Amino acid sequence: MTIDYIDSQLLELLQRNGRMAQIELAAEVGLSQPAVAERMRKLEQEGLISGYAAQVDAHKLGKDITAFIGVSIEHPRYFDSFTKKILGLSDVLECHRVAGDYSYLLKVKTENTVSLDRFIAELLRTIPGVTRSSTTIVLSSAKESTFVEPPTKGKQSHSTRSGKTTASRDREAA
Repeated sequence: MTIDYIDSQLLELLQRNGRMAQIELAAEVGLSQPAVAERMRKLEQEGLISGYAAQVDAHKLGKDITAFIGVSIEHPRYFDSFTKKILGLSDVLECHRVAGDYSYLLKVKTENTVSLDRFIAELLRTIPGVTRSSTTIVLSSAKESTFVEPPTKGKQSHSTRSGKTTASRDREAA
């Protein structure tokens, strides 16, 4: 699916505020609400929008430790079973098959170092094929984001609800 500038704007707006009403989105991009609803339906159908979720504060939920764990797998024949097992572990937020020193890189959030140790010793290292792991504990985070910059090819100027064009608003923000 090729997306145009308005689709790009919708993707940006929805990533910044997934609860934004379609009528508000319509005002921002200069279309009618039904036109925005149809564009959103197409973006969802094509998989460009894969879901909507609230961003929560892990610390307020008692998850005070963030760790990145590099995992070495003995042989590629174990990849599928490893992935299936990892998908069932709620402390694993991300799982990436990577090139380099490890087979996979995990992002884990857990309560404390005791629960992290238990996760590694009792869950991770018991998965068939896992030969080694290396853990890095996050001390602080300068940036954590799920925002993906949509392409702006063919950028046009559209009036927004504030009366400013999106191009002038973008210049002011820069």
